[in-house]
Amino acid sequence: MTTYTTLIILSGLVIFSYLFDLVASKTKLPSVLLLLFSGIGLRLLVDNFNIQTFNFLTILPTLGTVGLILIVFEGALELKYEKAKNKVIKGAFFAALIMLLSTVSIITFIIHQITNAELYLCFVNAIPFSVISSAIAIPSVAGLAKKTREFIIYESSFSDILGIILFNFAVSNPHISISSFTSLGFSTALILLVSVIACVVLLYIMGKISHHIKFFLIISILILVYAIGQSYHLSSLILILSFGLFLNNADTIKYAWFKTIFLYKNLSRDLVQLHQLSAETAFIIRTFFFVIFGFTINIYELDNQGIILNGLLILMSIYIIRFAYLLIFKKDHVLPEGFVTPRGLISILLYYNLPANLRLPEITTAFLFVVVLGSSLIMSIGLLMSKKGKSADEILEI
Repeated sequence: MTTYTTLIILSGLVIFSYLFDLVASKTKLPSVLLLLFSGIGLRLLVDNFNIQTFNFLTILPTLGTVGLILIVFEGALELKYEKAKNKVIKGAFFAALIMLLSTVSIITFIIHQITNAELYLCFVNAIPFSVISSAIAIPSVAGLAKKTREFIIYESSFSDILGIILFNFAVSNPHISISSFTSLGFSTALILLVSVIACVVLLYIMGKISHHIKFFLIISILILVYAIGQSYHLSSLILILSFGLFLNNADTIKYAWFKTIFLYKNLSRDLVQLHQLSAETAFIIRTFFFVIFGFTINIYELDNQGIILNGLLILMSIYIIRFAYLLIFKKDHVLPEGFVTPRGLISILLYYNLPANLRLPEITTAFLFVVVLGSSLIMSIGLLMSKKGKSADEILEI
């Protein structure tokens, strides 16, 4: 494959991804699905013509991590804090926490029934299937009401953060003791402290940089701090969410000394440009991530009816838990929020970050693909039904 052929393929994928986004905005069908099918189509084409490729799995986790950082950061930059939103934030946090723990418990039981493996192995393999993907959820609710959009941004971001915390805790502590929880408390307190320091330092740097290259430097520092934190099993996604929220709400801090030292004339203009840059970069990363994931799936495993049925069983448990929780505790967020619980980028990342000795052979990428695909399809159908229902109500009111 020549350099020019590679460039044609890469640029073509970006163009098609842009078109997929336009289709998604009109149909509520997540562009992720079209990207996955594009990857699968490319794989069939490559296999048919016996074209040599390299092992894309080596770059998939890196692409996914950068994409996750940018998508959460982009979502946080859209959130404006007000005291009135404390209830929404609190509700989103507890929704993410309770549904994560409930879903992990049920899926652990399902995997145990499928594999007869020990409960610890079933538990760590269940976590990737239990986390809402903010990478899919946040873009999918862009056209919905502000109240719904804010709830989903907070909930999906909290789900990612809590899922990573639970995953790191489970992988690092095969035998749980009091010291395990002490270590968890210490690491959480440490990342919160690091987040506060990083937010202030990065804002100060933004104000002092006069060079025309500014925002990629800030994003690179953010990714660097995230990577260092993750290498020490700290839940650095807290830092990403905190920094986005901090930047977008720095002007509401009333202290005179803070305004004098940290706020500068062009901050609002810089925030617009930073948001635009992070959104466009996230778009590129997301495009290649999901195409590569589709490319790496062994679709011939989908001939196995057991994989399909077990995947559908997991999907059913996810939606039963979600609707039950929302109906009992969040009656103002049942529709369309009940359908917005996709599995995607974060699930794939956690799956590939499972140590080899903890992976169960029955839980393959094809199994993961069924859940990712199914949850995205259900979400798109649910959003379309909710949109039609809303339109009908508006016509009746007229």
